Amino acid sequence: MAAAASIAHATNFRLPSATTKTSKAVAALPSASFISFGATRSPLPSTNSIARLSCSRNIIAPRASETTAAEDGSYYDMDAVPTPKVIIDLDSDPDATVVEVTFGDRLGALVDTMTALKNLGLNVVKGNVFLDSSGKHNRFAITKADSGRKVEDPELLEAIRCTIINNLLKYHPESSSKLAMGVFFGAQPPNQQVDVDIATHITISNESPNRSLLNVETADRPGLLVDLVKVINDTNIAVESGEFDTEGLLARSKFHISYDGKAVPKPRQQVLANSLHYFLRRPATEDSSF
Repeated sequence: MAAAASIAHATNFRLPSATTKTSKAVAALPSASFISFGATRSPLPSTNSIARLSCSRNIIAPRASETTAAEDGSYYDMDAVPTPKVIIDLDSDPDATVVEVTFGDRLGALVDTMTALKNLGLNVVKGNVFLDSSGKHNRFAITKADSGRKVEDPELLEAIRCTIINNLLKYHPESSSKLAMGVFFGAQPPNQQVDVDIATHITISNESPNRSLLNVETADRPGLLVDLVKVINDTNIAVESGEFDTEGLLARSKFHISYDGKAVPKPRQQVLANSLHYFLRRPATEDSSF
């Protein structure tokens, strides 16, 4: 299968339906009929298209044992489980979306992962592997099979992320205890839970007169990438490019954004930050009768 998504063998991916908090957050923002990422603007996907491209709750990883098999058939000891990292990068290559996956030294050739990506209508156009102190990094560039263009659609980017993580959970069930997604799809949920209010950090700065940089760090969960882009778009701010990193229980996002072709003005930055904090906050405890 890096600090951005590793892979699932299934072709049907489903995300949980929108929560009440999601609906309230969207209702509180200006309405918009498009989600955009990059130069193109795409109509908001229908419920059916979301179901086709999202994470599947039907993928059940086997229970972790003392050893586990990788995609290449090798086996690894379950002790000292490394932190999985998945990176989806739209910045470094103008012609392709770059994906990097790291899980210590445990990843094989990711053949099934590549097959699963092809089943999403994608081509893996190039790839390489390099080693450093954090482990073996599998990096590959992908494009849309029908157009040869890089992937910029948030729904498809989230499907790529979920595909990689689902396959990681399938071939390395021990990773379930290290991933936030393990709560939803894994054999063993993480021992530690992240307080989203404490984990969430949002900063916005101007990179140039024409562009601003938004950094968001928060607790990971299925559908997060799509939801973040939608909240940004619903404040009438355009997402030009970015990088989405999944590292264990956290997701770190970097978005290059603009407003009417210029850097986002300070009042609009505050609106965006408030909207994101509202959307990402811990759900309020409902009143209970005793």
